[in-house]
Amino acid sequence: MRKEPGTHSLGSALTALAQANPGKAALTFQGQTLSRDALERRANQLARAFAALGVRQHDFVAIILPNGVEFVTSVLACWKLGATPLPMSERLAPAELDATLRLAQPALVVGLDPGVELGLPWVPSSFVPEDTLPDDPLPDCAAYAWKAILSGGSTGRPKIIVDGNPGTMGPHALNSTLDADDTVLVPGPMYHNAGFKHCMNGLLAGAHVIVMPRFNAQETITLILQWRVNWVSLVPTMMNRIWKLRESDQLPAELPSLRVLYHAGAPCPPWLKEAYIEWLGADRIFEIYGGAENNGLTFITGPEWLAHRGSVGRPLPGYDFRILDNAGRDCAPGEIGDIYMKPDSGPGSTYRYIGAPPCPQHEGWETLGDIGYLDQDGYLYICDRSTDMILRGGANLYPAEIEAAIDGHPLVWSSAVIGLPDDDLGSRVHAIVHGDTGLTEAALRAHLDERLTRYKQPATFEFVSSPVRDEAGKVRRSALRADRLASQEPDAFHSTEQDACPAIKTTST
Repeated sequence: MRKEPGTHSLGSALTALAQANPGKAALTFQGQTLSRDALERRANQLARAFAALGVRQHDFVAIILPNGVEFVTSVLACWKLGATPLPMSERLAPAELDATLRLAQPALVVGLDPGVELGLPWVPSSFVPEDTLPDDPLPDCAAYAWKAILSGGSTGRPKIIVDGNPGTMGPHALNSTLDADDTVLVPGPMYHNAGFKHCMNGLLAGAHVIVMPRFNAQETITLILQWRVNWVSLVPTMMNRIWKLRESDQLPAELPSLRVLYHAGAPCPPWLKEAYIEWLGADRIFEIYGGAENNGLTFITGPEWLAHRGSVGRPLPGYDFRILDNAGRDCAPGEIGDIYMKPDSGPGSTYRYIGAPPCPQHEGWETLGDIGYLDQDGYLYICDRSTDMILRGGANLYPAEIEAAIDGHPLVWSSAVIGLPDDDLGSRVHAIVHGDTGLTEAALRAHLDERLTRYKQPATFEFVSSPVRDEAGKVRRSALRADRLASQEPDAFHSTEQDACPAIKTTST
């Protein structure tokens, strides 16, 4: 059910911040700093330009731009009009771009390549509104949804996750660890849910937000020291790459300004988290678990983690979790099963999908497909993802989507995609392909370049001479993965540290 937007919109909240302290630094990108007033005026002009192109309240606006000032002002312009921003990677393959835009039917596409013809209103990435457009505040206006996020989708087709919260100020639009006096660093891509939320939450809190064009370990440390950053969010892959600077003496002994290091997006190896706690102190390390659906969220501090090693925390207020076995019965503490969650507002209240059915449910409880357990104190532990989904560097990749692209090659007869362990990214994408003897890896990669974003493409290919699926088209990815892991050296991919999930009774496969 849609929530009616209130009267205090995100656009007017930004106006209020600019009026309260117009000269305060709001956004910095590659050495260029915009004050609150400058950012407000740019957003107001751009909003009027978008309106002249047909954008109205509750419309979607697809933003296909890299990290930068233009990305941020485009989002703010949407909020000024009561529209919903839909950030998308500028590196989407043509087939993905076409499928997503057909799903969303946006009123405007910002950043579309001039060579793409989809019959939708669009402006290029270089678009600048006319200087003659007014830059004063617009009337207060809020959308039914404050953001929409693109996901690959487990069906092999893209899906759009539309946030269930309106474009008004509220708990969804702020983070309790953020302060107006903070300097926030955003190192990740803002078309991902985490990068988008942390940038926008920082601006809405009145903080100074530093945006990186893309993640670089050394540059991250340099910016933290240069700008005296107080707040940063990382995924474990970023944390691992930063930690490797230590081997070449490029990691400072301390980061005195840093108050909060948030990490999420993928399981963090215990050894890596312990290293960061030893380096920065437990009081500065925080972790959150949940999906863009916002149907369940947990939170844990560093000191709590030391007492509950491997946990992702306890449910935040407004959410509840339970662990169910294959028969739908509640698991005892320490017993592994499927993780189900429920917001106090009820299932389906925090999101809706475009292009896919809702999350699987059991008696009003939803699951994201993860398995794990709760301990005696109610702390949640994640043991694995569902067998299909691959978590690579904090990004969710769906084998069905990748297989659909591979199978589109005329010389491919069938394929199966699995995730194999990778010390840097957590998982690497491995494709098992059954095809004609004339099929080459080079030809297949050229084929995929037209259909899949590069980070979704397999890192490795394995060509086999027998079908990878049975007559019904089914494939046992877990068995394929187990066979390949068994053929590897025991320590080829895995840390020797204790696993986050100990060997305890398992009640689900």
